[in-house]
Amino acid sequence: MGRIGARIASLTGILFCLAGVLAPFSGAVAQEAGEVSQDEYSDLAPLATRALLLDATSVDGRLVAVGDHGIVLVSTDDGASWTQSLVPTRSMLTGVWFHDADLGWAVGHDAVILKTTDGGATWRRVNFQPDLLLPLFDVWFADAENGIAVGPYGFVLATSDGGETWEERTLDAEPIEVDVDDVAEQIVEEITEEDAGEEAEFWEEDLSGAQDLHLNEITEDAQGRLYIAAEAGHLYRSDDQGQTWVSLPSDYTGSFFSAVSLPDGELLVFGLRGNMFASADGGLTWRDNETPVEVSLNGGTVTSDGVVVVVGMSGAILVSRDGGESFELVQRDDRKAMTAVVARQDGGVLLFGEGGIVGLDSGEF
Repeated sequence: MGRIGARIASLTGILFCLAGVLAPFSGAVAQEAGEVSQDEYSDLAPLATRALLLDATSVDGRLVAVGDHGIVLVSTDDGASWTQSLVPTRSMLTGVWFHDADLGWAVGHDAVILKTTDGGATWRRVNFQPDLLLPLFDVWFADAENGIAVGPYGFVLATSDGGETWEERTLDAEPIEVDVDDVAEQIVEEITEEDAGEEAEFWEEDLSGAQDLHLNEITEDAQGRLYIAAEAGHLYRSDDQGQTWVSLPSDYTGSFFSAVSLPDGELLVFGLRGNMFASADGGLTWRDNETPVEVSLNGGTVTSDGVVVVVGMSGAILVSRDGGESFELVQRDDRKAMTAVVARQDGGVLLFGEGGIVGLDSGEF
């Protein structure tokens, strides 16, 4: 779905163990989310742009990044300068989503959820469940009212009132029905009827048990379908804005950390040890994409020039100029981990992660 802090799934698991947060979460009750004492607010840090940042988003000319100790940074000049917001939490923030330039939400450790209606200048705490000992990894909204947030062990929260209140939801996902003959024909040109039967048996394995899996990230594709990248090779798709889900076929057993939707309709998913897969049919079939690294890949974007950029651990930046067919490696000298990448309006990108914010012009990758 650990990650550095909580957004990089490979390191979040480590942090879980160190913090002893593997306890079950049944029966925990949210504290009064809106009651925040002064000492719970984030500190305004002069070097906040160099702090550990876990996620970022761009909408209508506004950039918002979130990270360690409740840091929220806002930029309105394409990342040239940043302003830190005073936020009612010191919990690590791991995911951020904006509906438009004003309305947005951020999630993180202690199942905290924050809401802003002024573009990130000020925030309210609308959910806080420290007794769960669980973070939230990502958040997504279908519109201004309906949204979901996901985390470890199948932890899902849903809202229908703009994030003012949240309720726990079970991600019940049945394996998607696949026409085995059609799918098999796409995978191999010459396949026997017996082989097709074996493929059918494989895809009918029980992949519906999302309750025990880390749900790492929610991605929307060009057709409006939602995908959840999860651990143990699990991928889930929703065609109705998160109301119902299906489990997609996968012959990969490692964790998926993130996905990126390409302009041509393809979807790239990636995760542990540089593994990356592409699908042009909504996740029914997958193409194994070779990458030049064996480190975890954590986030991706497409630039205004159509270049696909994927970032990961050890300073790895993967760049594709052929629509995700092949990737070349651009290595950061400091080898610092990156958790997210956002396209700038000028064709460059902004990198977020262990070293804070780093900007790259289009000629630097």
